[in-house]
Amino acid sequence: MEKKNSVYIGTSLDGYIADKQGGLAWLDSIPNPEGVDMGYNAFMSQIDALVMGRNTFETVCGFDIPWPYQKPVFVLSKSLTDLPNKFKDKAQLVKGSISEVLEQIHQKGYYRLYIDGGTTIQSFLEEDRIDDMIITIIPVLLGGGTPLFSELSKPLDFECTATERFLNSIVQNHFKRRKPH
Repeated sequence: MEKKNSVYIGTSLDGYIADKQGGLAWLDSIPNPEGVDMGYNAFMSQIDALVMGRNTFETVCGFDIPWPYQKPVFVLSKSLTDLPNKFKDKAQLVKGSISEVLEQIHQKGYYRLYIDGGTTIQSFLEEDRIDDMIITIIPVLLGGGTPLFSELSKPLDFECTATERFLNSIVQNHFKRRKPH
């Protein structure tokens, strides 16, 4: 089975994934009365499991909605020792280096992974473990917050394989990693 680590995330026009208070309300700043999913369901149909950081997990747990995932969720955390009882049947805690975590998840039979959360995405990029990214740009300037990207020890080349426009204002770019030969 092909191993693939993918990102599907929304950013502000200035590259933030959360505002200065950690909020996400700006993601819904463009009216979407028909509930266009912007390719999310198609993306989710191609993955086996999710890997997210503690902050993203805690944010999702704080939403006033039923658990949003049908696929297994692995929470990457250095500080958590256990998940809240309410979520123990929804997610599993994983620890270790990126390589160790991927090995643990692959041993469970999950190979096509959705990598989510700023720090987690940045860690995977630093280790050159992201194969493709779908980045949806919401036309809002936040002026600060949680950035999607951080410094890398070496440049990583991606190619844009598709661009789509939704709701006459939101732009979604699909990028695939160009691996060195």
